[in-house]
Amino acid sequence: MVGTYLMDAIATVLQPFNLVVLFVSTLAGLVMGILPGLSATMAIALLTGLTYNFPTQSALIALLGIYVGSISGGCQSAILLNMPGTPASAATALDGFPMAKQGKGGYAIFLATTCSMLGTMISVVFVLTLTPLLTAMALKFKSWEFFLLTIFGIVICGTITAQDNALKGWISGLLGLIVAQIGMDTVDSFPRFCYGNVNMMATIQLIPVMIGLFGFPEIIKSFKREEDAPVEQVSDFEIKKGCKTVFSHFGIVLRSALIGVCVGIIPGVGEDTGGWLSYWATKTTSKHPENFGKGEETAIISSETGNNSCIGGAIIPVLSLAVPGSAPAAVLLAAFLMHNYRPGPLLMTESPDFVYRIGIYLLFASVAMWLLALVLARMTIKMLRIKKKILMPIVYTLCVVGAYLINYNLFDVKVMFVFGLVGLLLNQMAIPAAPFLLGVILGPMTDSNLRRALKLSDGSILPMFQRPICLFFLLVIVSMILAQVGFFSWIFGERKAE
Repeated sequence: MVGTYLMDAIATVLQPFNLVVLFVSTLAGLVMGILPGLSATMAIALLTGLTYNFPTQSALIALLGIYVGSISGGCQSAILLNMPGTPASAATALDGFPMAKQGKGGYAIFLATTCSMLGTMISVVFVLTLTPLLTAMALKFKSWEFFLLTIFGIVICGTITAQDNALKGWISGLLGLIVAQIGMDTVDSFPRFCYGNVNMMATIQLIPVMIGLFGFPEIIKSFKREEDAPVEQVSDFEIKKGCKTVFSHFGIVLRSALIGVCVGIIPGVGEDTGGWLSYWATKTTSKHPENFGKGEETAIISSETGNNSCIGGAIIPVLSLAVPGSAPAAVLLAAFLMHNYRPGPLLMTESPDFVYRIGIYLLFASVAMWLLALVLARMTIKMLRIKKKILMPIVYTLCVVGAYLINYNLFDVKVMFVFGLVGLLLNQMAIPAAPFLLGVILGPMTDSNLRRALKLSDGSILPMFQRPICLFFLLVIVSMILAQVGFFSWIFGERKAE
């Protein structure tokens, strides 16, 4: 049965139209990843609206292609410009740019691109093996468990994405939950917070919210950044030497991939954390840590393997629990829902082929990314010289078109604009937007499961404290909150003082 699913997926992606879609979307992802200021989240959000009327499988191929391409493309601007195209490639810039200054820019790009491909491929193994296991485990979840799972996802996302204060991340997630309550409620079909507006009764659409939250701030920030001069030219790739280097350090590749997958599974962490942790693990175990930051090959290998393996890791909780592992994965979850797939515990029952299709599409996307990235590297210098005054109006137009194509409704464009202002406000207040988006996505799930559980228990919350899985989630949530408010440090500090 599994073999049939895999062969069907391969046959689907090898259809001429789908191959064109794969290469075009991956190329678009690479370009958006290379250009500083255009994040992977923004790239997927834009393409989600543009692929609304695509055949379902073609749309999935396009979305995964742009996901892989945008995460991988950031390494080229990090190496040549010392400015990561996406946050996922921030660690790569530490050693990639010094290598480029030494005249090894092409060699560094080959190492980064090859390890990006390997990281994605290795993560696919975990997608195909862990997703069915987690899905089977999630079948034991009832209403109380799903309610606490969503709260756990928002709390951990807010904790990790808020740089200076976890409370800001929690506020962002709570605001997202509130926005998700707009429209007809999922239990009694009663309109809430609609104020007589028919469009609002249909709930706030996810795609305009996503485009607004992540598109507008990036457009504004790009005008504020100073544009550094890139390296003048890309040197030879030195393919033979690069392949020998990668496979001589294959143990680092495997370790970084495992770190990336584990980081990706944790809701809300993201690909940039996977890259940094892989870089740190390699540096701490290196015999020559003093070489890091000066053009160390293993640094590029570890960071690019780690951030790209997060792609598969972040998709695992999306498929098995309907909880995204990163901000781009959150957008991907919304795209799956838009194309009539319901990720979660029932996925293997309702659409057993879906997981295997995702795995195969990721494999082909990683190969397409590797081929296109090496071809594109020669033109990267020219792309990095594009003025923001020319590029950003085009991006803004795509934002408007992407929001409009969801329902062919100008109301969605207005929603996008409103949440663009919200995104700017959140950005100015250093409040992360990822928990807000996660709150909007998980809001219906949180609301419906809480109300269903209360109805089944006649309004009592005692059953929540009588179920082992619920107690586990409660313990983790409370521990995280207490840790952030300094409770444990205060307790242990008092004991140490005594």
